[in-house]
Amino acid sequence: MFKKIITLLVSIAMVMSLLAGCGGAKQGSSQEAKDDKPIKIKLAHVVNEKDGFHIAAEKFKELVEEKSKGKVEIEIYPNATLGDERTLLEGMQMGTVDMGVITNGPVANFVEEIAVFELPFLFTSPEEAYKVLDGPVGKELLKKLEDVNLKGLAYAERGFRNLTNSKRAVKTVEDVKGLKIRVMENPVYIDTFKALGANAVPMAWTEALTALQQQTIDGQENPINVIHSFKLYETQKYLSMTRHTYAPAIFVMSKQRFDKLPEDIQSIFKESAQEAAGYERKVNAENEAKQIEDLKKNGMEIVEPNLKSFKEEVKPVYEKYAEKYGEYIEKIQKQLQ
Repeated sequence: MFKKIITLLVSIAMVMSLLAGCGGAKQGSSQEAKDDKPIKIKLAHVVNEKDGFHIAAEKFKELVEEKSKGKVEIEIYPNATLGDERTLLEGMQMGTVDMGVITNGPVANFVEEIAVFELPFLFTSPEEAYKVLDGPVGKELLKKLEDVNLKGLAYAERGFRNLTNSKRAVKTVEDVKGLKIRVMENPVYIDTFKALGANAVPMAWTEALTALQQQTIDGQENPINVIHSFKLYETQKYLSMTRHTYAPAIFVMSKQRFDKLPEDIQSIFKESAQEAAGYERKVNAENEAKQIEDLKKNGMEIVEPNLKSFKEEVKPVYEKYAEKYGEYIEKIQKQLQ
């Protein structure tokens, strides 16, 4: 009799366990949805607290925490405290990093087609870039991140990139020749600056800052907000407003982490990322003129170069990538007509 009771109790326990498992599957994939404790998300980036990325991250934090009514807490880790951008992306793939605001260039090492946005002189204005990024082409390429275990939420902004150096004023493409210029670890950037006659040196941004101080490289290329926030006037005398490339950035997340979030929180993340991206774009536009004036006051010589000569020199870059990105180049040009 005792054995029968034990057998019955074990059977009941197994059935209850199975029912609990089924119930859990119906309610969602995340235990976090059932806990009273807030969901904590670590958001990392590699720049300082004055940079546009940090502005975007703080706005995202504000929006998510407000929309979720405290169910989610966003912890921001600036200044590459969790690693450089490639390290952050690899961490997201493995699920050891939750999310970040990441420059588009390093993302192209994981989904190469997304580098199409950074072909030289593809966009003539921020408005053109926003139209494409927030439209069908941009959404299609964000979706491709899922194939490599990443989740793209929205395009933030790095902005139009300009050339700085410590050697000479760059007024024409001839002035670029021979300069040792740091570029992002991205083949489009490497090929663009090789086409312009520079000695292109790919390296992480954290390493580039040291190299500029030690004068092992002559210059770099970045948007005005980066040049200003990192006080590059301390090592770079000359700024040429080449606007050679528009660089997006991406609110990107570990797909593994995203999938564990309840559906309502997933929607909040996507909405908040898009809103934060729009906010950062607006702040960047408002600040640029002031930042240029401040760079002048700190001794930078600012030049408006002859861009016609630059555009001629980078034609081979389009020829090289026509086969790889031709479909997307065509779609972008069609959308901008």
